[in-house]
Amino acid sequence: MTSTNRRAVLAGLGAASAAPFLLPRRVLAAAEKLNVGILTLTSHAPALIAEAKGYFKEQGFDVKFVTFQSAQALAVGIASRDVDFGMTAISGGLVSLSQKGAIKIIGGALQEHAGIEGQKILASKKAYDAGLKTPADIKGHSFGLTTAGSSFNYMADMIARKSGFPATDIRFVPLQKVPAIIASLKSGQIDAWSIVPNIADALTKGGDVVEIGKISDFIPDYQVTTVFTSAENADKKPEVVKRYLAALSKGIDDYNTALVYKKADAAEVAEIVKIVHKYVYSAMPLAKAGPRITHGAMLINPGAAISMASVKSQLEWLQGANMAPKSVTMAQLVKTGYVKEL
Repeated sequence: MTSTNRRAVLAGLGAASAAPFLLPRRVLAAAEKLNVGILTLTSHAPALIAEAKGYFKEQGFDVKFVTFQSAQALAVGIASRDVDFGMTAISGGLVSLSQKGAIKIIGGALQEHAGIEGQKILASKKAYDAGLKTPADIKGHSFGLTTAGSSFNYMADMIARKSGFPATDIRFVPLQKVPAIIASLKSGQIDAWSIVPNIADALTKGGDVVEIGKISDFIPDYQVTTVFTSAENADKKPEVVKRYLAALSKGIDDYNTALVYKKADAAEVAEIVKIVHKYVYSAMPLAKAGPRITHGAMLINPGAAISMASVKSQLEWLQGANMAPKSVTMAQLVKTGYVKEL
């Protein structure tokens, strides 16, 4: 799909993203309890917005958020039934759990789109001063990960592939948690990393980190994160999934309008920021956290639309790198039919 066509599709989805999920409001004696897994990142704002604005309540849900420190940990949380729904990156652990019949992807979330700010490639100031000026210079340097098989691992491998050197020429450093990667990059203990723009820009403003490239130059249309649930929900409880996606889609619309398209009025933006701040940059005063939340927000696909081509590419990479079982199929990984495919 061309960038022009893709933008047209996204514009159409944005105008009526809840169309696939037009369901009657439910009047229940007692709301159905759901645990929703999140990482404390701005990209998880749609679920936070949906809860705060009553969109989940409209669909008959009483939502509790459970925080995790990595995509893989969140996937395990779904498989263990500690949480019912989540939104995060595809990892080797998620794919392996899908083979076991524990997890299904049901939609897309954060995605790279031409003309919209996306993930940035960073170098520590120490490494930059020593010659790490471009993504191709990552060869021979260290790169921070949460875990092997994570989205960070995938991005670094794609940088290496397009730059013409093997990923084995990068020294991967698994640090388990995003805050640990940030601390290591700022101190120069690792040389490079890639992350969403609002975090990247906050780091480069500090002077200890330098932007050296953009992920969109290496992975066009990259489906960075997906929406997923248990296989039991996806296969046997379609009404629950549809209601969840209906509420989430309204949160996505509010998030995109306020923080990505920047078409909301000041009062609406302030309300969104206050909602997100409860979980993201919550240790900072609102006045300091607000600009970090509003700046550099990446697009989340309206209606939780998904790029199946990107998901397939990630699955094949994980299998080729021996980070996921080679027998896993797209049908095992993704439950189609809930959202539009880009």
